[in-house]
Amino acid sequence: MKVTLKVWRQKNRTSPGQFVRYTSPELNQSMSFLEMLDVVNEDLANRGEDPIAFDHDCREGICGTCSLVIDGKPHGPHRGVATCQTYMRSFSDGDEIVVEPFRAQPFPLVKDLVVDRKSFDRIQQAGGFITVRTGSAPDANTILVPKEASDLAMDAAQCIGCGACVAACKNASAMLFVAAKVSHLGLLPQGQPERDRRVKSMVAQMDEEGFGGCTITGSCEAVCPKGISLDFIARMNRDYLVAILKGDPKKPASGGAG
Repeated sequence: MKVTLKVWRQKNRTSPGQFVRYTSPELNQSMSFLEMLDVVNEDLANRGEDPIAFDHDCREGICGTCSLVIDGKPHGPHRGVATCQTYMRSFSDGDEIVVEPFRAQPFPLVKDLVVDRKSFDRIQQAGGFITVRTGSAPDANTILVPKEASDLAMDAAQCIGCGACVAACKNASAMLFVAAKVSHLGLLPQGQPERDRRVKSMVAQMDEEGFGGCTITGSCEAVCPKGISLDFIARMNRDYLVAILKGDPKKPASGGAG
């Protein structure tokens, strides 16, 4: 099979960009989308042209690095998979496929299909660490965790930080990502001491990075390769409200007994 690619090419974030069409060499329909790009890049390099820059790492749907917008949808036509898990059998011989980077102000473009997602790293760093000493694995296992809480925490922890939720949202909101990161620790006993500080710090950093507000359209959940639920946004909003109402636990409460 062969396909025509309409790929966004841009030298850097300050240079103007444009779509460029490429006809692929002969492809195997069992190739992943990234393997197809490898073949196209090899052909471009052999012709002395600049290969298409794109991010990749594990190619197993774990790291989230491979994020692309394919035919207008983050990660491609299927639900519950990352770009690296999208295969050429999802397309037909002769198809034209439009490939773009994630477009959001907090994800500045680096080159072609590569964007800078360090804003996600800074949000996670704002959350800090847990201070509970869990010791060795047997000691940690003595901390009882209700199965419902552990299951929910695992669901939230599946977030790979790819940014598809941001790319799909009309407001470029990062609420689903932040909610998943806040919730997976907030649901566990080890995460309780910093629970209030964590949610306030991470939400503040999210706002500082320039992500938009959430209007609950559900586009984020629809494109998330790990199926992170909107319920986590509701949980984070509740935790944030409680933390704000409590105030800073390090400051003495006003009034009361002296």
